[in-house]
Amino acid sequence: MVKGKDQVSDAALLGLIDRCRNAVLPGGRLALHIGDAPIGYVNPDLAAALDGFASTSPAGVTIAPRDAPRLADVAAALASRFGYRLRDEAFDVRSHIDGPVLATLDRGALPAFGVIGVGVHLNGFCRRADGLHVWIAKRSAAKKRDPGKRDNLVGGGVSAGMTPFETLIKEAAEEAAIPAAIVASAQEVSRIAYTMQRPEGLRRDLLVCYDLELPDDFIPHPADGEVESFEPIPAGRLPELMASTDTVKFNVNLVLIDFLLRHRILPDPSGVIRATLAAQPPAP
Repeated sequence: MVKGKDQVSDAALLGLIDRCRNAVLPGGRLALHIGDAPIGYVNPDLAAALDGFASTSPAGVTIAPRDAPRLADVAAALASRFGYRLRDEAFDVRSHIDGPVLATLDRGALPAFGVIGVGVHLNGFCRRADGLHVWIAKRSAAKKRDPGKRDNLVGGGVSAGMTPFETLIKEAAEEAAIPAAIVASAQEVSRIAYTMQRPEGLRRDLLVCYDLELPDDFIPHPADGEVESFEPIPAGRLPELMASTDTVKFNVNLVLIDFLLRHRILPDPSGVIRATLAAQPPAP
């Protein structure tokens, strides 16, 4: 039986946040720059392989701005050597989220280069007679990463040249068959950053989070095979589901904690959970 929100300790929820912020920086890595702009971190062996394309000094590894357009090709050439899988999806490379685009890089190479990856997450919810319900997806068992885990209603990476909201519209149609006219009322509510060491490398992610209140009778449908099913779960059940079952995708825990705090489902009288969630990881 899943317990209610009042039976979940602050420590358990803080542990879910800390789990996504387990990376020590630089932690033996070298800071990676394009010109004067810091963009990521690379391990020493990868830094050595960049010799001839980038210069190395005590300050880190620097790519000349004139050479930055070649970054994607250089990373692709090194993929098999350093064990990362190319995804055939380019992401913009920036020093910070609102900064200019300095280069592009395949999504699969982002962790190896410690470059920020931006993603969108949609909290789809409805109000029923017994309270607030949140639509939760179950990821396909065929997914390469986190198969079968519970996920937000919609989520996806922001490809090069796209805005987060454009990505949200696209992913909502592809993953859950939600018409653009419905998604148009979604509101950006928060941005959550974390730095995490994962099997695929260093994840420096920024999650752009949206809330969308859906009609009580609206039912999302799996559309592209990324998701197996959707389920409306009472919001009050989510804290224990996250804290005790390990069925929720690691970063989705952060998005749901933020949702539950904002909607006053999750008590946080001391404000420590909110403050921990809002903390930003250090820049390169």
